[in-house]
Amino acid sequence: MLKTVQMVQLMETTHKNLWLKLTPYLALFIFIDLSECINQAEVDRHLELGKQYLARGQLGDALSHYHSAVEGDPHNYLTYFKRGTVYLALGKAKNAISDFDLVLEMKPDFTAARISRGNIHLKQANYDLAQLDFYNVLKTDPYNQEANDLIARIDPAKERVRLAEYYYAHDDYVNAIHLVTEALETSPWAPQLYELRSQMHMHNGDEMAAVSDIRSATKLQSDNTEGYFKLSQLLYKLGHASESLKFIRECLKLDPEHKDCFPFYKKIKKVEKFLTEAEAALENKNYQECIDAALKAEKNEKEVQNVVYNAKRLLCACYSNDEQSEEAVTACTQALEINDDPNVYCDRAEAYLQSELYDDAIRDYKAALEMNSQFERAREGLSKAENRQKQSERRDYYKILGVKRTASKREITKAYRKMAQKWHPDNYQNDEKMKKIAEKKFIDIAAAKEVLTDDEKRRQFDNGEDPLDPESGRGGMPNFHQFHTFHGSPFQFKFHFN
Repeated sequence: MLKTVQMVQLMETTHKNLWLKLTPYLALFIFIDLSECINQAEVDRHLELGKQYLARGQLGDALSHYHSAVEGDPHNYLTYFKRGTVYLALGKAKNAISDFDLVLEMKPDFTAARISRGNIHLKQANYDLAQLDFYNVLKTDPYNQEANDLIARIDPAKERVRLAEYYYAHDDYVNAIHLVTEALETSPWAPQLYELRSQMHMHNGDEMAAVSDIRSATKLQSDNTEGYFKLSQLLYKLGHASESLKFIRECLKLDPEHKDCFPFYKKIKKVEKFLTEAEAALENKNYQECIDAALKAEKNEKEVQNVVYNAKRLLCACYSNDEQSEEAVTACTQALEINDDPNVYCDRAEAYLQSELYDDAIRDYKAALEMNSQFERAREGLSKAENRQKQSERRDYYKILGVKRTASKREITKAYRKMAQKWHPDNYQNDEKMKKIAEKKFIDIAAAKEVLTDDEKRRQFDNGEDPLDPESGRGGMPNFHQFHTFHGSPFQFKFHFN
């Protein structure tokens, strides 16, 4: 009996010690179970939020929650599939394929993931890979409508690409471009097709279309340094220095020491800086600064004609606005030898007007209108040139006072006082012949002052109308003998008549 009691006590002690030893482990197992429950609840919450954002079209927010769900449950193939679907909707093909690859590693018979991956391959013109995915779907599900529809598009697309390359090799660029364009309807994520079509556009003489295709190719390949270099070169050739600089910088972000991009960057950075400075100075009416910057751009680029043209175009505009008419005509003519531009014709016409070469000005305004019949600047300029040609046969108030057409009111008043003092008839009391000449000049001087210090009358005169011409219907020039004193003059002269 004693032995039995002792044995029971021993067993109780043993169980008690064993329980004490196991308690920490049991607590850990319980904690792990609870932790897994908490984590799964959090994963489910992210999945539900991702689903809600996806339904509302808020793809960025949906993607963020699917990221969190994947981190919380990295072994759930459905979570990867949902994230891959969002990547696909965002056009991030590389990320989407990566997620669908993981899904199919975990669950090779997941049809939806295989169709989605095959669809991406089809869009990227990876036709063999697309065909493999669709065949694998049809092996297990021969009547899958989506897989059948997609696989039916592969052979026609491959044939269009083959024919396009054939026509391209035989210099039939129009048909080649048409066929690649049709192939791109099936495979819009294929950078190689955009690059192929850009080459066709170049051979066909449509450089802007080539630029558009190279842009598309670089967007589809974020690490495409060669694409950025080619795009930068083409834009620079077309005269778009600022855009060219932008894309050569994208190349250097990927490879700061790129053997082609780096030296090209050094060249165009300087030219672009001068052209930009010239444009800004022209806009701010700092014409001499514009001229200086454009001359520097011209000095640094003598071969690429469209860049040279931009420098000449700026020189033309700034010389013309600065009334350096001879230099303006030269620069404008050189610009027009490279590229016909209605604005350049108008700038040269303005320079001709400054030199009173009315026939030349009229010819240039008409040339601009032939290029664009609705070009308002040319219309107004032509009317002004024709009126000034007629006006040249009459009085020129600027010439009478000896001032430029850009003279300020202060400069006009100062010139008027000087001329009025010089030609006042009282200065010639002893010379009847000179007195008559002075009377006529004095009236012209007074008229010039009246017109050029009145904003509205000056505007009319600048447009080729004489507001004091009786024939214009706007009033008439007073006879000298109507005056007893000259009104508006700082001088108070009395006139004596015989």
